[in-house]
Amino acid sequence: MREIRIEKITLNIGAGKDQKKLDNGVALLKNLTGIAPVKTKAKKRIPEWGLRVGVPIGCKLTLRGKEVPALIKRLLEAKEFHLQEKQFTDEGTISFGIPEYIDIGEMKYDPEIGIMGLEVCITLERPGFRIKRRVYQKKKIPKSHKISKEESISFFKEQFNVKVGEVE
Repeated sequence: MREIRIEKITLNIGAGKDQKKLDNGVALLKNLTGIAPVKTKAKKRIPEWGLRVGVPIGCKLTLRGKEVPALIKRLLEAKEFHLQEKQFTDEGTISFGIPEYIDIGEMKYDPEIGIMGLEVCITLERPGFRIKRRVYQKKKIPKSHKISKEESISFFKEQFNVKVGEVE
């Protein structure tokens, strides 16, 4: 029950109100994973930025299953298998950004997309975490069963040979 595993990986591109950039982001995520992403919409009205409620401002994609570790290796390759300690949270998630998609292995430059980056969020879990999502008798994860920052760092060091620390 203490074994840590990858629950999901979420890829996100924020485009603002620029629809051309949003379409390029959708094409990028589709090229990277082979799955069409979902467009995210603004929930607030911000007149200074020209945003209204319901305007598409980004796209995201969530992946689960057996193809996730291979994708994580490709994404970590773009970061040269080096992450900072502040990118790990106390709840068992790891977030980092990739400034240019051409750094990802096997990705070629597409002139229609241009240069674009994306955000990656990896969520870890243990067996038994279903109690927080189930419909009947939903409960909180006990403190002793949660994934700490140190545990998630050691999981990434063992599974993906990631170096954690400041860039030299």
